[in-house]
This record gives sequence, C-alpha cells and structure tokens, in this order.
Amino acid sequence: MSFNTMSENLKGISWMLFATLCLGLMHTTISHVSDNVHPFIVVFFRLFFALIVMIPFFVRDGIAPLKTSRIKMLILRGVLNFGAMLCFFTALSLAPIADVTALSFTAPLFATLLAILILKEKIGWRRALAIGCGFAGTLVVLRPGFEEIGVGNALVLISATFWGACVIIVKDLGRTESAVTITTYMSLVMAPLALVPALFVWSTPSMIDFGWLLLLGILGGIGQLAVSQALKHAETHVAMPFDFVRLVWVSITGYIFFAEIPDVFVWMGGILIFSSTAYITYREHIKNSKARAAEAAGAGN
Repeated sequence: MSFNTMSENLKGISWMLFATLCLGLMHTTISHVSDNVHPFIVVFFRLFFALIVMIPFFVRDGIAPLKTSRIKMLILRGVLNFGAMLCFFTALSLAPIADVTALSFTAPLFATLLAILILKEKIGWRRALAIGCGFAGTLVVLRPGFEEIGVGNALVLISATFWGACVIIVKDLGRTESAVTITTYMSLVMAPLALVPALFVWSTPSMIDFGWLLLLGILGGIGQLAVSQALKHAETHVAMPFDFVRLVWVSITGYIFFAEIPDVFVWMGGILIFSSTAYITYREHIKNSKARAAEAAGAGN
C-alpha cells in the first residue's frame, strides 16, 4: 500500500468516525424530541433543516448541484428513502436506541438480497454464509419466542429493506453524480413528501422542541455529507466497518439521557450483523478488484 493510499484511507476513516458521532447524536435527539413531537413531524423538520447544510454549496456553485440527467433515479431514491426514514424515526420513538441501531445494520444484508432477486446478481458460498450469519444476528437481537417482537423492531427491519434498495441506487448514482447533488435531491424530494403525513398530525412544536429539531436536521445533513466524504477518500471496505462505532455512541448517550443499558444480546447480535455486512463489503471489493484487473488485462492485449 502506497503512502498516498494510506493517507487517503486515514482521511476516509476520520470522516466516517465523525459521521458516526453526528448520526449517533441525531438518533439520540430524535428519541428525545419524539416524546413531545410526532415522528412524522420530526421527519419533516429533519429534512427541511438538512437543506441548511447545503446552502454553502449553492453559494459557491450556484445551481450546479441541481444539474443532472438522472432525475428519475434521484426521485426514486428519495421516495424509497422517505419510506425508510418514516419507519426508522417511528421506531426510535418506540424502542431503545441501541436496539434500533443494531438492527439498522441489516440494511447492507437486504441490499445484497435485493441485488440477487432484482439484479440477478450471483454470489458465492462465502457471501451466502455471511448473509445467513447476519440474519442469525438479527434473531439474537429480536429473541423471538423469548420476547415479543415489538412494533419498533419490526419497523426498523422494514426501514432497513428500503435503505437496502437505496444503497443499490446510490451506488449507481455515485458513478455520475456528486455527493452534493445526491444529498440535495434527497431533501428536495423527501421534504414535500414528509409534509403530507405531518399535516395530518400537525401541532406546532414549542421553541425548545424547535431548537432540538433544528439540531437534528443539521446533524443529519452533516452526517450524510461526512459519509459521502468518507467514501470519497477511502474505499467502502475500509471506511464502512467503522460505522459500528455508531452503536457505541448511542449506547453511551442512551445510558446518559434515558438510563437505557443494552443487554448482551444486543451487543452479540449487533456484532454478528455488522461483521457479516463488513465481510460482504470486503468480498464485493475483492470481486470488483478482480473485474478491474481483468479489464486492464484485456485492454493491454
């Protein structure tokens, strides 16, 4: 590994760690403010205030971030992401944040399954085994038969399925669109969608709750940009394993603010789920590296 590659990977890891802190604090803020504000309203303000983070890019680049030839895919991503966020935010208002975070790591597993079912992607026995281990970890967290599976936990898995589809779309969009364009269209598409259900349960938040909503919107916007920056500097298989630190942050904040202590099953299941997704990411890197090597060899002949 060259010095430049190592330096870029370290930058990517640093950005990912910063992203986990922002997103972990956002999850905690959502759990707190949802005691007084309906989750549908929280979703709307999360998306609306996230646009504040994008203002500097528009000041610098004008309307360039809005220029795209793939508007249909960006809208589809926004619709699916809206469904995922609605389910996830509602789950945070119903279940402990550490449980929700641990189960949210299943999104890459669902992305892989969707790639197999929709894109007819073929996988080897290693990735198939990793998928099985990941869903076994999900059962460890849920403990069906020993504890009742709550609505919050079910909603996390539904949101993870939607996010899995978004992962596939974003990977494709990333080939032609900038992180700023993808992030901007996410909020522009989702904010109007979020306003519709929010109006049915609308009650104007207090000034204090309004401040919390502003904070979570900014944290979410910065967190999304930080993830994009992490993947810009470091390869996915290098940066993404550090996403597990998010579970550490929410465990700390959950204990401090809500006296929630994740049990051993949450940690065991979370580690099993995340290890599986990290391995799948690594195997995809190996597969892509071999494909690029084959293309290079073919071009040289």
